[in-house]
Amino acid sequence: MDDAQAPEGLYERLPNDYRERLGRPGSYPFTRGVYPRMYLDRLWTMRQYAGFGSAEETNARFRYLLERGQTGLSVAFDLPTQLGLDPDHPLAVGEVGRVGVSIATLDDMRRLFDRIPLDRVTTSMTINAPAMLLLAMYLLVAEEQGVGWDKVGGTIQNDILKEYIARGTYIFPPEPSMRLVTDVFEFASREVPRWNTISISGYHIREAGSTAAQEVAFTLANAKAYVRAALARGLELDRFAPRLSFFFAAHNDVFEEAAKFRAARRMWARIMKEEFGAKNPKSWMLRFHTQTGGSTLTAQQPLNNIVRVAYQALAAVLGGTQSLHTNAYDEALGLPTEESALIALRTQQILAYESGVTRAIDAAGGSFYLEHLTDALEEEAAGIIEQVEALGGAVRAIEAGYVQKEIEESAWRYQREIEEGERVIVGLNRFTTEETATVPVMKIDPEVDRRRAEEVRRYRAARDVRATEAALEALRQAARGEENLFPYVLEAFRAKATLGEVAGALRKVWGEYQPGG
Repeated sequence: MDDAQAPEGLYERLPNDYRERLGRPGSYPFTRGVYPRMYLDRLWTMRQYAGFGSAEETNARFRYLLERGQTGLSVAFDLPTQLGLDPDHPLAVGEVGRVGVSIATLDDMRRLFDRIPLDRVTTSMTINAPAMLLLAMYLLVAEEQGVGWDKVGGTIQNDILKEYIARGTYIFPPEPSMRLVTDVFEFASREVPRWNTISISGYHIREAGSTAAQEVAFTLANAKAYVRAALARGLELDRFAPRLSFFFAAHNDVFEEAAKFRAARRMWARIMKEEFGAKNPKSWMLRFHTQTGGSTLTAQQPLNNIVRVAYQALAAVLGGTQSLHTNAYDEALGLPTEESALIALRTQQILAYESGVTRAIDAAGGSFYLEHLTDALEEEAAGIIEQVEALGGAVRAIEAGYVQKEIEESAWRYQREIEEGERVIVGLNRFTTEETATVPVMKIDPEVDRRRAEEVRRYRAARDVRATEAALEALRQAARGEENLFPYVLEAFRAKATLGEVAGALRKVWGEYQPGG
């Protein structure tokens, strides 16, 4: 309690050498947190990931969660949207609205944020290859609401490198994809100063099977590649670096996960200050969102997942997260129902208001075990980064298949441990029962494909075709040169181009990425 009442209280009682090594919360290298008083001043943002079916259905879920105490939005997009395809594209059949919301037009984006004031709610969008396109639509909707772009806050994932590593929703080859990332950095640093222009993601790397140390290492190696690309463009480091953000997973080992976040924060601070020479302390800060581990959830005894998610959320908070999504217990079976999504939100609220963990600035800091794990994870992750750098950096290491191979081997070892009983998963390989729990599973209306295809066809029919094509041709010409493409994308959507048409204009110039090609 002393640490809550007097921030120096517990810190000052530590031995001098230990105190010096730990540092103060809010001070370089930020081992103990990026802010001096952490959750004493402000809780993490409770941001439940949501999206399914149509824009109207997802808007209803957004408002349901906001009315029940959620403090930020997080948008899941369906696979056609993630791949820059309209819902009437042949490859979209069977996937429209299934794993996220279907967004193809500016009308869709208007409906998605209907009655949601974009100057008072921050929005995170899990979108990568077409990240610029979805941000452009969002800004146009804000503009229509009368909200200045300087008032808009949120994050786009915009992390294309991890798509080549772990997730697979890429469109373009690496070089033009990196151009889109840096174009967003450049445009937003001038026009959308409160926007986090990238969420460099370890989450999907971990979900693909990496260890905690690999998650940190490959994420920070990718982050270095983005910084280098922006510097090569001529962008000013301390102008764009404060808007870089990160996204990590929280898995079941509470102390390892808390230590992982502390190690990542300390490593990034040193990379930015000592390696890149950043001067602004905000450039040294690793601010991150956490999502509990989807791959840790079991279809067997699914109610056990409520407990897993609670412990994972605790690890994220002990590690000092700025934003948190807690998975619903039924996600091993389908998309969350309203009930399961509410339980996931209540898990965060109980942690914040009942557990007592927020009464101290750094509740577990100083634990010899936690500090040992932090040091060990930092050392292991630093060694992995050295190997990536020896291969020429993250892009070259990905092209060589090194990163993918390391993750695949880790995933194989983990699965072998489960199958041989070395790693216990309650309800899966120990403490099993014959009974099968009956859990309501959310169903997506199979008619959504047809309805969405009809909507996008009507949208195209009601526009000035010549104006649309002129805007798309201007984008194609700009893509052949070196100009920032963001203004051209904005104009294409103002001229009522669809997401698939804008992505298609870029496909025509750059082609598509073919793995191993």
